[in-house]
Amino acid sequence: MSLEADLNARAGSACEFCGSTNDLAAMAVGPDADGTAAQTVLSCQVCEAQIDGRQDLDTNHWRCLNEAAWSSEPAVQVVAWRLLNRLSAEAWARDLLDMLYLDEETAAWAQAGLANAGGDEALVVHKDTHGAVLSAGDTVTLIKDLKVKGAGFTAKRGTAVRNIALVPDNALHIEGRVNDQRIVILTEFVKKN
Repeated sequence: MSLEADLNARAGSACEFCGSTNDLAAMAVGPDADGTAAQTVLSCQVCEAQIDGRQDLDTNHWRCLNEAAWSSEPAVQVVAWRLLNRLSAEAWARDLLDMLYLDEETAAWAQAGLANAGGDEALVVHKDTHGAVLSAGDTVTLIKDLKVKGAGFTAKRGTAVRNIALVPDNALHIEGRVNDQRIVILTEFVKKN
């Protein structure tokens, strides 16, 4: 069987992301794709153009990731994870990314491709609520009370969080210690000291 035939059989002759049956093509999932079906996805032209950056991401179109992210195919999981990272400004995408589980090998594949995609890691800039650029080790102040899920306390407005760490693949998240607990904080709720 040819690669296209393998992919059509696996995907039921539909885009593995949005389900469209029009203009389907095989798309290698790098880096270092070997040309096998295991490292290739079947996508429509609309999805492919947005995945490879020829068109801007249409956030409403990518709500299809709510299903595609749970595919049993690692190549589909990798592309879904990368897209959710690119869409992380959207609350639904952040929530789905937080729930998504990738095994160790698939996660490494997904991260390797994200790092090689035009230096995306260098483009991740963390900014506070006023647009000030944050750096690892900075001190920030909470601008509102935040309920800390799973820890059973509320981080109060005005609390100083010292020596923050930046989440490398998400410009909206930082980490810091509050009440001797390491927590993730959204950058929109902090101001730099």
